[in-house]
Amino acid sequence: MKKLLELFFTFAKIGLFTFGGGYAMLPLIERTCVEKKKWITGDEMTNITVLAESTPGPVAINCSTYVGNKQKGFIGALFATLGMVTPSFIIILAISFFLERFMEVKWVAGAFYGIKLAVAILIIDAAIRMFRKLEKKPLTYILAAFAFAAMMAIDIASVRISSVVIMLICATVSLIVYLAKRNKKKEESK
Repeated sequence: MKKLLELFFTFAKIGLFTFGGGYAMLPLIERTCVEKKKWITGDEMTNITVLAESTPGPVAINCSTYVGNKQKGFIGALFATLGMVTPSFIIILAISFFLERFMEVKWVAGAFYGIKLAVAILIIDAAIRMFRKLEKKPLTYILAAFAFAAMMAIDIASVRISSVVIMLICATVSLIVYLAKRNKKKEESK
């Protein structure tokens, strides 16, 4: 039970003190789960992030579910997930009662503006950390540049294309290159 409560309160703290959604939470999840508690490795965190992005649901919740499952199976996943969502649920419920009046207060509106800037910085930080962990190969840089350029073009043009489509394109290209290299090695060894 002690480990389950630790999972719940660890992810509740992350959920309570991180604004801006899953991507903004990733650096804090990594710092807590990889560096401090050593529940997962850095490579696992990178893999979790990729899997969490490509599966339905918010990235941070998917990450917490994975970590909880790794620590204590299904019940650990449940406690970690509940820990992640409970603070947001309570805060949103409380704000919903006062939302109109709440946003009219100048210092609250100013605080939300500041939070938006902080979230942008956290997302950039998560992207830089992930980019540093990539394999140092030309294909990696080409695919990262393509994905970045495609997302920027989609955003600028206000086109509604899921990031999953870009991930699938990059995965397909990577798989084709991998299979081509493997076939070439097989032919050379004959």
